Amino acid sequence: MSKPQFAILRFAKYKGPEISNIEAHNERTKEDYASNPDIDKSRSHLNFHLLEPERKYRAEAERQIKDAGCRTRSDSVRLVEALVTATPDFFKGKKKGEIKAYFQEALDFIREHQDPKTIISAVVHMDEKTPHMHLCFVPLTADKRLSAKEIVGNKKKLTQWQDRFWEHMVKKYPDLERGESAGETGRDHIPPRVFKEMTRLTKQKAKLEELLSGVNAFNAKEKAAEIGAFLDKYIPAVEQMHTTLKKYNTAFTVTIAENKKLKKKTEQLEQSLDKATQESTLKKLADAKLHRDYEDAVAVLDRIPKEVLAAYTQNGEREGDCLW
Repeated sequence: MSKPQFAILRFAKYKGPEISNIEAHNERTKEDYASNPDIDKSRSHLNFHLLEPERKYRAEAERQIKDAGCRTRSDSVRLVEALVTATPDFFKGKKKGEIKAYFQEALDFIREHQDPKTIISAVVHMDEKTPHMHLCFVPLTADKRLSAKEIVGNKKKLTQWQDRFWEHMVKKYPDLERGESAGETGRDHIPPRVFKEMTRLTKQKAKLEELLSGVNAFNAKEKAAEIGAFLDKYIPAVEQMHTTLKKYNTAFTVTIAENKKLKKKTEQLEQSLDKATQESTLKKLADAKLHRDYEDAVAVLDRIPKEVLAAYTQNGEREGDCLW
């Protein structure tokens, strides 16, 4: 199974003096970065802006706050920084143009949920271990109030941001999974990656069935080596899928009767009252099919002739308990 690839969005809030330090880091205006050994200055020329600041972060923040007519206190949050990235494996093999497209998509997402005029800077760092974007904006609400709490505030709000971010990014990058909110939502969402892995496992199952169909009493021992070699790959794949499905809380207690109800309901999708109901039904059907495909992948192991299984076991090609 390929490693999960997560879309990552995090927020940090800044009130005053520290804003200058954030700007120095983001815009690479320091002479050296002893506090951050991950920075490779020989690669800093690869960094790029999607949105360049017109003036100093603090000065621009104060200008926007003043123009909005907001009063501030010493502890008022004047700047919010969004850190956008993904797990390292997501960027492997991608060219700079592809990486830029990912961050542009993320910038477009934030512009949909925060007034674009409040965004001061969006800079992508390529000189650290994993490409990432620092996007800074003034936390002004639509009705011109300064309220970082309302925009990124509590745990529920942060979870909503994370979920919406994933929902936006996964349209163009289907292998991405939810980031931090996955644990908070109970991991009930099965990502596209798992369905792709099941497709591969189903193809392997078809190949195994093809091998088994050619086995008879006269060639069982001869075929055992070929089938055994295939089982060395197939059985771990089945076990990995079992582990993955448990991780996403797919207990698969859907009964045959429930499956029939789901199938009947799909015929009524055209007349369904709302999109949410349609999506929920389609998700249940997809999960139910995933379950059936997994069960089929396990069931084919029951059809291995005893002679082949005995030869496979005797050859010591696999240790431990069998799945079937």
